[in-house]
Amino acid sequence: MELAYGIVTGILFGFLMQKGQVLRYDRQLGALRLIDFTIVKFMLSAILVAMVGIYLLKDIGLVSLSVKGTSLGGNILGGIIFGIGWGILGYCPGTAAGALGEGRWDAAFGLLGMLVGAAVYAEAYPVFKESVLSWGDFGKITLPGLFGLNEWVVIIVIGALFVWLFFFFERHDL
Repeated sequence: MELAYGIVTGILFGFLMQKGQVLRYDRQLGALRLIDFTIVKFMLSAILVAMVGIYLLKDIGLVSLSVKGTSLGGNILGGIIFGIGWGILGYCPGTAAGALGEGRWDAAFGLLGMLVGAAVYAEAYPVFKESVLSWGDFGKITLPGLFGLNEWVVIIVIGALFVWLFFFFERHDL
């Protein structure tokens, strides 16, 4: 049943990405050049829906959270690799899959590269675990835990910030 939920939500997310025009190359290029924030607005919406959904499911007892440790070294290295890949290919991982679904075969090369990169990472993991992943290890932290606040307070504050950003982007035609 979990796989069915995953397939349904994946198809729905792909449909919304296509309708939100975040799969278009000009939107990707605009995001990289910081002149088109369509993708940022889409992701802020997705994050907000996910925050509310996950904590709602947690509060009614349908899911339990398994927080991963925060590694500054891993996040920085991963962000650099992600940014270089996005800049070269013109797609991030999610939009590459959606673009391939639309028939853009150039995205297949990026997805192949992601699979090769994942295999290389899996093989090199023991080395990374002792080096990069141990740099700046903050343990299992969350914003509610960091600030000592109820998660719903944090969600409301972040939601308000996101709404302000939406209005800011729209007011400045971004």
